[in-house]
Amino acid sequence: MAEITAALVKELREKTGAGMMDCKKALNETGGDLEAAIDWLRKKGLSAAAKKAGRVAAEGLVGVYAAGTRGAIVEVNAETDFVGRNETFQAFVETCAKLALDAGDDIEKLKAMSFPGSGRTVADELTHLIAVIGENMTIRRCAVLSVGKGLVASYVHAALRPGIGRIGVLAALEGDATETVLALGRQVGMHVAAAQPQALDITSVDPASLAREKAVLTEQARVSGKPEAIIEKMVEGRVRKFYEEVVLLEQVWVHDGESRVKAVVQKAGANLTGFVRYQLGEGIEKQASDFAAEVAAAAR
Repeated sequence: MAEITAALVKELREKTGAGMMDCKKALNETGGDLEAAIDWLRKKGLSAAAKKAGRVAAEGLVGVYAAGTRGAIVEVNAETDFVGRNETFQAFVETCAKLALDAGDDIEKLKAMSFPGSGRTVADELTHLIAVIGENMTIRRCAVLSVGKGLVASYVHAALRPGIGRIGVLAALEGDATETVLALGRQVGMHVAAAQPQALDITSVDPASLAREKAVLTEQARVSGKPEAIIEKMVEGRVRKFYEEVVLLEQVWVHDGESRVKAVVQKAGANLTGFVRYQLGEGIEKQASDFAAEVAAAAR
């Protein structure tokens, strides 16, 4: 049986946010095994982090980090936008974005990495933050882009500080890393943030999405009562319009309102090979709350 020291109790408290006496009891019950003690507290519902785990976290921050030919992006969620203004949380997101360069798209690998200066893993540091700040938090997703020659540019819309905000973009540009291409990278990031493309080029459009769009367009065209041959041509024209709306290289360049993105990139002597756009909380079903009812319930 391991000696149950004050340092061990302190470490368990930091990991779980549970009370000191509960931590001492957990360690006694598990023979001083730290990981078993964490599980014991969770099973008893005494872990502060465990109690918060079921709450919806749709706020937080998106972090980006670009370093030459590589770039990473990560989304870390919390329950309220107040946490996004917390400097400790902001620093955590910044660090996660840098670490994600080596984790790629693997969130579990990112969570298992050592968090600098803490002696904890990223997952344990997040648990510590949950206990300290008092909200459920999750590392929702991460991604990495890279090029053989060129650069990966990053852009954050309305950044709270460099590299973190509510909308983050990575753009991968193959070619010579000239000043022109560097400036283009930021412009592409701004365009992606504003235009919200769904695919890089026509060939990468989701087949199911395209099929649904064609079905809708065909039905709309049939309402006109025109012959099938005419309907087919009408649908072809509308599909081209669909591509111009959702495909990055086919979109109108937001910076001049007339050029196509593919023409702008080609003129700069570059090749746009990929992009990632994260918008905070997108796709998360937020719980509607009745504030008056919550206050009444608390009063009872």
